[in-house]
Amino acid sequence: MIQRIHTGERSSKIVKYNGVVYLTGQVGGTEGDITVQTKECLSRVEALLDEAGSSKEKMLQVEIWLADMTDFAAMNEVWNAWVPEGHAPARACGRVEMARPQLKIEMIVTAAYDD
Repeated sequence: MIQRIHTGERSSKIVKYNGVVYLTGQVGGTEGDITVQTKECLSRVEALLDEAGSSKEKMLQVEIWLADMTDFAAMNEVWNAWVPEGHAPARACGRVEMARPQLKIEMIVTAAYDD
C-alpha cells in the first residue's frame, strides 16, 4: 500500500511504498551562503527521514541540484561531515536553474525503511 504524508496540491513531502521512502525535493531556505543552506537542507532531510521511520544511514540515492557549481566543494564539506562513515548513498550532483533566485541547493532523497 502506498502511504502519502503531508500531501498538498502538487506533492507529498513523504511517500512510502514497499520498504522505500521517497522525499520531495528539500531546499536550504532563501538566506545564507551554500554552507548555511546545505546545513538547513540536510536538517530538513533528516527530520523527514526520521518521521518516515528511516534515517541517513538508510539513504539509497540522493540527487543534489546546485544553482552554481562553484559551490560544489563547500557543499561537499558539509555533506561529508553529515553522512555517516560507510553509509554514503548513490549520489548525483548537477547545476540547475532554481525555482527562486535565492535558492542555492535542493536535494531529492530516496531511502529504505523498516516496515
